[in-house]
Amino acid sequence: MHTPSMPTHDQCEQARLARDARFDGLFFTAVRSTGIYCRPVCPAPPPRPRNVSYYPSAAAATAAGYRPCLRCRPELSPDDASLLQDHTLHRALTLLNEGILQDQSAAALATAMGLSARQLQRLFVARLGATPAQLHSTRRLLLAKQLLTETALPVTQIALAAGFNSLRRFNSAFLEGCGMPPSALRCQRGVVNGGEPTLRLAYRPPLDFSAMLAFLRKRSLPGIECITEDSYQRVIVANGSASLIRVTADPKRPELRLQLGTTDPRAIPAIVARVRRVFDLDADLTTVHASLMHEPLLARGIAQRPGLRIPGGWDGFEVAARAVLGQQVSVAAATTLARRLVDRFGDHLPGMPEGLDRQFPAAATLMEAPLESIGLPRTRAATLRAVARACAEGRLDFSRAQTLEHFVQHATALPGIGPWTAHYMALRAMGMPDAFPAGDLVLQQVLGEGQRLSERATEARSQAWRPWRAYAVLHLWHLSAEPTKES
Repeated sequence: MHTPSMPTHDQCEQARLARDARFDGLFFTAVRSTGIYCRPVCPAPPPRPRNVSYYPSAAAATAAGYRPCLRCRPELSPDDASLLQDHTLHRALTLLNEGILQDQSAAALATAMGLSARQLQRLFVARLGATPAQLHSTRRLLLAKQLLTETALPVTQIALAAGFNSLRRFNSAFLEGCGMPPSALRCQRGVVNGGEPTLRLAYRPPLDFSAMLAFLRKRSLPGIECITEDSYQRVIVANGSASLIRVTADPKRPELRLQLGTTDPRAIPAIVARVRRVFDLDADLTTVHASLMHEPLLARGIAQRPGLRIPGGWDGFEVAARAVLGQQVSVAAATTLARRLVDRFGDHLPGMPEGLDRQFPAAATLMEAPLESIGLPRTRAATLRAVARACAEGRLDFSRAQTLEHFVQHATALPGIGPWTAHYMALRAMGMPDAFPAGDLVLQQVLGEGQRLSERATEARSQAWRPWRAYAVLHLWHLSAEPTKES
């Protein structure tokens, strides 16, 4: 089977036989003689070619009647990053990941996309080999499979995490999709230590985890985050309950480990999605670098830091507030203001450990707050209040389903928000790969190699790097000795 989103049949065959990790997530191998589908990296003995079919997604293989392999575990496969380049499909997948089909129909997804239900279904089937509903169902079951395999969570909680309100329906769907009841998989997977559940989050190497942590640590907020040289810890509030998460790197596999605190199981999919965005785990740097290497300056940066990715922020409004605080000041000064903001207006979270017991102020809290009291100039305080009001009223949101142009247009309509601030928000809050704050002083100085380029010249220089300009930004920032503003 071959669709435009897949490698050719011969490429699939060669990648399968070589167990080539570069193709992990780009296609799945289904074996007719066993009824199982696998990742290209599956360690099982390779089946005979006449028994093999190739599918562009796990959902396509599931829809064809195959069940996921217990050895290579398709739930750990990274997403196909090439789908980012299809803006319509990417927006639809983002809405799907945000849970639109949990409570609504595929017709609602089509309406949100401005498409007919038939157009949307054709798009999904052409690129992914499955309908939106089939993709949603498969992702729920694979999450449940991962939780059953890697954690000691009760089956009832796993059913909730997978979006099932009925244990009976969950058992039935799991049996149909995986070929065994949840209890049987639990018996096969062996003993899992109790305590806080820990999940494996796969990515395509390389990933410069230490550089990511260093970037985030420089901007960390006491009381909310604790970032060391090898871990990221943060207090989060999910469905009204506070919890701690901790992220570390697996020393042997291209995976991060996400340690979940005691949290509402229904929040687990959203937490996983946010962690993947914060650490940009769905990126395919091979594709990104191929577009950037033609620029000698960026080629030098890539050679120095081949695993550099976009460090995201946990919450969209939090990043937006930080961007406003950082207008025309250094990173250190912006961080100081952010700490004052949390101390003055942030909530205390009872029951959480000291040092990780604060919550960033909500937009509704800041839209009328006397922000000048933390040392903000009057104009910047007014800007932050305007951003807070827009977020609280829903006029500005940070859904990745919107286009970069749409977000920048809405953000720059607010007083005090120019293109630099809007693009910085898009880069950090939403991980938009083509965000490019051309007015950034550091970018202009590094690109000018001693002479500062104008904003127009910087923007023109960046056109050759589309649609991956955000990665160029990170490399240029790292090529600078010391950024002079919140960048």
